[in-house]
Formats: sequence, C-alpha cells, structure tokens
Amino acid sequence: MQPFDNQTASSDVQRELLDEVRKSMRDRLSLREATEQKADILVRGTIVRYEADLPAGVSADPRQTTSTRRRLQLVVDIEILEQSTGRSLFTRKGLSSEGQYAEGGEAGGRRSAIETFVTQLVEGMQSQW
Repeated sequence: MQPFDNQTASSDVQRELLDEVRKSMRDRLSLREATEQKADILVRGTIVRYEADLPAGVSADPRQTTSTRRRLQLVVDIEILEQSTGRSLFTRKGLSSEGQYAEGGEAGGRRSAIETFVTQLVEGMQSQW
C-alpha cells in the first residue's frame, strides 16, 4: 500500500491515516500487505481536506466553566481496485469523517476522525464483498 496523496498542509494526517488503514486491513479484513507487483488489490487515496479548529460548541453562559469544543474534518477520495482485472471494488469520492476535541487537543480529534474514516472504509469494503 502506497501512502495516500496529501493535498493538505498536515503531514501528520497522511502518516497516521496510512498506519490505521494498514492495521485495519490486516486485523479486520485479514488482508496481508504485499508489493504492488504481487498484490491482489490496490488501495489508492487522496486526502483532499483536513480542516481543524472548527467550532463545535461553546457555552452561552459566561458563568459556566465548560471548555470550548472544537471539531476536525477529514475528507478523502479512495479507490480499491482488483489488480488482475482493473475492476473497482470500492470507490468513494469525498468520504468525510469528523472528530471532536477539547481546545488544544487536535491530535485526539484527528485520531477520532481517522478511526471513523477507517470504520466507514472497512464497512464499505465488506458490503461489496
């Protein structure tokens, strides 16, 4: 599996997304990683949007001490091909996921968004097989 193309300014999301997709393909779909020449399927993706620090909610009452919640949005185009035939097994343009986090906790929001994305990917692949 090749790293996803990254059209965003965040290099962390590219590495973390690839790691999580690899792990899930192995653990949840029982697929083994192989070189592109030997692989039965190819996974290709492009990270098209990574937007952090979006408002998720604040308290309207200044006396309350609730912290500001933020959200992060991840949007990926993904395609999984059967290499021998070139047939698309799964294709989604603009597959979107979000993660919420407390102010200053972007890494946790990113992790949540990636986990949601991978769950959508695995469930989508299973529905096609």
